[in-house]
Amino acid sequence: MKLNLQVLKDKYSIFRFDKNSTIPDWATKSDFYSITKTHDELSIVCIQPDMDLQQYTVNTEWKAFKINQLLDLSLVGILAGLLGVLKESKISIFTISTYDTDYILVKSQNLEKATQVLKAQGHKVTYE
Repeated sequence: MKLNLQVLKDKYSIFRFDKNSTIPDWATKSDFYSITKTHDELSIVCIQPDMDLQQYTVNTEWKAFKINQLLDLSLVGILAGLLGVLKESKISIFTISTYDTDYILVKSQNLEKATQVLKAQGHKVTYE
């Protein structure tokens, strides 16, 4: 399946907190954020905040591809197909899935290479 992908304009950061941490207010003020709490940790992905991040366990400088179409939850292998070609090109990823669609984050320095790889597979890539 050929997909429409959109590169979002912002840079993103991935934060790791202790499982008992409270969610910081600054994270939920972002126009885009994803929060996952498990038995082991609290992870937050959000637009890279304009503040000193040294006090946090954080990985910065990520760019996001949005699958820019609604994906039915019964579809099989959509993400696997995209991630497989990125894996073959040795591009690290971080994914976020929502009810409607998926997001693939790549490090900023790999954005151009990832875009070329995805286009070579027949996917349409546009920029926000």
